[in-house]
Amino acid sequence: MLKTTSVGSLPKPDYLKKARIAAQKGEISTEELKELERKATEEWIRKQEEIGLDILVDGEMYRGDMATYFAENLKGFKISGLVRSYGNRYYRKPIVVSKIKREKPITLQMFRFAQGLTRKPVKGMLTGPYTMADWSFNEYYPNRRALVLDLAEAIHREAVDLQEAGAEYIQIDEPAISTRPEEIDLAIEAMGIVTKGLRVGTITHICYGDFEKIYPRMLELPVEQIDLEFANRQFSLLEFIRQKGGFSKQVGLGVVDVHSHQIESKEEVKRNIVRALEVFKPEQVFVDPDCGLKTRTEEEAIAKLKVIVEAVKELKEERGLSL
Repeated sequence: MLKTTSVGSLPKPDYLKKARIAAQKGEISTEELKELERKATEEWIRKQEEIGLDILVDGEMYRGDMATYFAENLKGFKISGLVRSYGNRYYRKPIVVSKIKREKPITLQMFRFAQGLTRKPVKGMLTGPYTMADWSFNEYYPNRRALVLDLAEAIHREAVDLQEAGAEYIQIDEPAISTRPEEIDLAIEAMGIVTKGLRVGTITHICYGDFEKIYPRMLELPVEQIDLEFANRQFSLLEFIRQKGGFSKQVGLGVVDVHSHQIESKEEVKRNIVRALEVFKPEQVFVDPDCGLKTRTEEEAIAKLKVIVEAVKELKEERGLSL
């Protein structure tokens, strides 16, 4: 009950940021960069264990942007120059130029490395096909559906490999789903392809959009858990779900705001979990940040994760819930 985790990304240490720039300039080798990515991954696995999280993440030390990274490792894409995402954040937008194919594993090597460092489960983390398509330029496929479904087949193969490698949880990030409510049928169809035959815990993380516009259809997404941002919305989503009659899946309850430098207090986090338990059953709830923490400093990320673990532990003790 009330398992604690993180959504995915964590802050990259300065030495890795510098190394990535050096690698782009040809000043260090690919293998030297990978060694530093493994070093940063191990550091974050140890930090998460020290904090006391139940389910760990590899922190995505080997990725830049969540869409571009997968595009770079799938056949059928080329990568554009920098495109503005939001604020002062930029990414290199993928361009689809031929049929999408997965010719080799993408995240498998780093998953195995991270899982080999701990006895706690490490989530396999994938960018979903709908978001991959929505965040790319399509210069090949006749329509969005054809592109999304081919991407779904490729991501499914990656998910199967992660399951066979021992992943207990696989998260398929789909932040773009709620931005085009009229395409929810396509998003559901694509997720069904990705998760077909999987026997592990399946999760999708949705953020950025207007969840209310895809509710209750989003409950048809074929995953066990839907992870949502609550803190950034002052938990207004709780009342909406209550009014609509509840939630039929597990919920990833975002209780700290990743867009804020402010560190939430333990009392605040506890209070909001208690509010959530008036809508959800304890066994439905996984507790985590609203989204990935890569935009926070290392100190802020650690502090936010610590307050989650401390609040959940204290609340379990007070309510006599299983630790």
